[in-house]
Amino acid sequence: MTDSMLPPTPADTPAAGPAAAPGLTAQAGTAALELRGLHKRFGDKLAVVDLSLRVPTGSFYGLVGPNGAGKTTTLSMATGLLAPDAGQALVHGVDVWRDPVRAKGMLGNLADGVKLFDRLTGEQLVTYNGLLFGIPHDEIARRTADLLALMDMADAAGTMVVDYSAGMTKKIALACALVHAPRLLVLDEPFESVDPVSAANIQDILTGYVASGGTVIVSSHSMDLVQRMCDHVAIVVAGRLLVAGTVDDVRAGQSLQDRFVELVGGRRHTEGPEWLRRS
Repeated sequence: MTDSMLPPTPADTPAAGPAAAPGLTAQAGTAALELRGLHKRFGDKLAVVDLSLRVPTGSFYGLVGPNGAGKTTTLSMATGLLAPDAGQALVHGVDVWRDPVRAKGMLGNLADGVKLFDRLTGEQLVTYNGLLFGIPHDEIARRTADLLALMDMADAAGTMVVDYSAGMTKKIALACALVHAPRLLVLDEPFESVDPVSAANIQDILTGYVASGGTVIVSSHSMDLVQRMCDHVAIVVAGRLLVAGTVDDVRAGQSLQDRFVELVGGRRHTEGPEWLRRS
């Protein structure tokens, strides 16, 4: 990643905020993202319930939970894609819903399930996203070339996104999230459908981004990946924050997978029905 694509150095002044969220969330320092009492209901279903979380600047933060736990809904509210019924989301102290242009200028987002302009080529799509943030044409061209090379997609630069595989689509969406050198990256399932080599390359990119002062929030179903990659983790169940803190604190001497199953519950110790064991 070139110097011009590195995230700006975060301000030294911490954002004001309420008391720490439930569980192990007491964290010092400035917050790259602060969620305050986020709440969302869809009809009779409570998707997210009074969720508060503080993500320290410079952290690699994992958000995990069972299917339907409210992870995507939480990240959608945090990034300005879905209006909360109540609560606030602040990016480096800027309210996402009261000052969206300023907040989103510091934010790179890879949202799960959001449709891209797939009748553009990969190069055109990344260029278009750079133009939205006011980056000069010459600089966009250089950044786009850098990102396509980083994603091992230079050969597919002139191919329309509609013809990409699921993994290639994920990678070009990540390039779009990075092109304006945001201070905070929010990535919803960034490794889903991505091959192991590309996943390793993406992990290296994100690790370098954090080392340069950026902050990454990633949701994933892979506990092993989160344990290896992240320094902080939050577990969300039924729209509520169950526990959060450093990975070592949360896993409490176990693997993150075992600790997650212990906290969430629902594991069935069974060999299955007799007829299946005979097959």
